Amino acid sequence: MKIIAFETRNDESEYFAAVEKEKGIELKLIPQRLTIANKNLLEGFQGVSILGHSEVNIEMLDTMKSYGISRLSTRTIGLNHIDVNYAKSIGIEVTNSTYDPACVAEFAIMMMLMSLRKYKQAMFRANVNDYSLKGLQGKELKNCKVGIIGTGGIGLEVIKILNGFGCEVLAYSPSLKKKNNLGGLASVVDYDALLQESDIISLHLPLNDNTHHMINQQAIDKMKDGVILINCSRGGLMDVNGLIRGIETRKISALALDVFENESEIYHFDRRLDIISNKDMAYLRQFPNVIMTQHIAFYTESSIESMVRVSLDNLTK
Repeated sequence: MKIIAFETRNDESEYFAAVEKEKGIELKLIPQRLTIANKNLLEGFQGVSILGHSEVNIEMLDTMKSYGISRLSTRTIGLNHIDVNYAKSIGIEVTNSTYDPACVAEFAIMMMLMSLRKYKQAMFRANVNDYSLKGLQGKELKNCKVGIIGTGGIGLEVIKILNGFGCEVLAYSPSLKKKNNLGGLASVVDYDALLQESDIISLHLPLNDNTHHMINQQAIDKMKDGVILINCSRGGLMDVNGLIRGIETRKISALALDVFENESEIYHFDRRLDIISNKDMAYLRQFPNVIMTQHIAFYTESSIESMVRVSLDNLTK
């Protein structure tokens, strides 16, 4: 089978080479994203592997179909960049990748600890030789009630880790029944109860029409004063206007984001010499109690290998 992979990075190269040898496939690596402009590269291939910056809309899918592409696999968990329903309607099989949920779960826990211990403020002070203590008093995670929204693989892994800290854990998922107590690891509650009772809230849901902006001003108003919010899932789960107001009024005591709505074309690129086009991102970043990382919770050695292997497995099975 002949497969072409777009958006390939140097950190993926050894895994592509290993799988190519193991499976005896013909593989071509293209560092650029898949676009209409480079559609001619599809000629002669049956399968396509991409990452999240390749926008696979109706036009692109029709183009792929015209080139005889029958399988498309994304080396991501999320499928928001692909019109999956249209692909299915024209006979293109779409698959996504998986990886050990521990990589994102551990990152979310790290974000909680950094927020509780005011690590950003302490680090910035130390960089200018300010070693004072004022304003740096923190809290222990074990004394917090933590609400987990979303109990799939990553959310459940976060819950397991939190139990090791001795936290009281609340859990909510649209599909989770209250009688399911997740093996005694968490108290399953409704959405409003989780918002009202949690000291820390961490999001672990996919982005869709039902979850878009689920953390909005109305939801934030129901939360405890001084709540800590963590998002290592999808930026679109949160309405940035509500976040800004929550930070400005101190309703939110700390905000830790590995994702941001409309992060595309910013995250995973070097923008040191550019003006950041997302003004909300630039504004929120200035606050000492806001931690923002560039969508790297997934980014570990084992996860990259897994995403490459699963993507190619999906295309060749």
